[in-house]
Amino acid sequence: MRSILITGGNGGLGLAIARCFLAQDSETRVWLGVRSNRARAEELAAEFSGRCLPVDLEVTSAEAWQSAVGKILETDGRVDVLVNNAGMHRDHLLATMPDEAWHSVISANLDAVFLGCRAVIPTMMRQRFGRIVNISSLSAVLPPLGQTNYAAAKAGVVALSQTLAKETARSGITVNSVLPGYIDTEALGGMDAEARKNAQRGIPMRRFGRPEEVAAAVCFLAGKDAGYITGAALKIDGGIF
Repeated sequence: MRSILITGGNGGLGLAIARCFLAQDSETRVWLGVRSNRARAEELAAEFSGRCLPVDLEVTSAEAWQSAVGKILETDGRVDVLVNNAGMHRDHLLATMPDEAWHSVISANLDAVFLGCRAVIPTMMRQRFGRIVNISSLSAVLPPLGQTNYAAAKAGVVALSQTLAKETARSGITVNSVLPGYIDTEALGGMDAEARKNAQRGIPMRRFGRPEEVAAAVCFLAGKDAGYITGAALKIDGGIF
């Protein structure tokens, strides 16, 4: 049995990744790390009773990580895959960005990845096996105006992943990052019709990506066939960059 932990397990992308893993292997158990707004995570857990379980996880808290990983180890005895998917953005021009907007975005998008990786690495090293996939963003390499905090955090995720990949390669652990562009999830829900059209004109494929397309890449990178891929930064952006 594979034991998989996905943070941000109540959002569209996290749920799509969970469904991909659950469909891929009937021997897989998926843990959905959630802090609040648990309804969608609980619906998926009910659909896959016993194979999908929510677990309380405030990703910016080292203690919460230890508690969540401890619960998974108590139940499954192992952690095979970590997908660091939770994140948030608070856009401002740097000149007017409040301190809190900077620190909260760095904490949710970068500190959380550090804490999550550190929490599972000892177990994965003892297992001599592990897969870590960190969800970054196209903003890491093609940052838009108003996202100095988010772009800096997501670029940090790529660098963290590449460094950790070197540190853990001899232990049978791979660490990769995925950089989605415009993906049609609730994160784009605030865009009006005209803004959506303008955004799509800038995408060579002329459409937004689907959560399932990102999920497929994550599931591949977390699988046995991707055992020689580590330190990669995979863009999923319809050809923007």
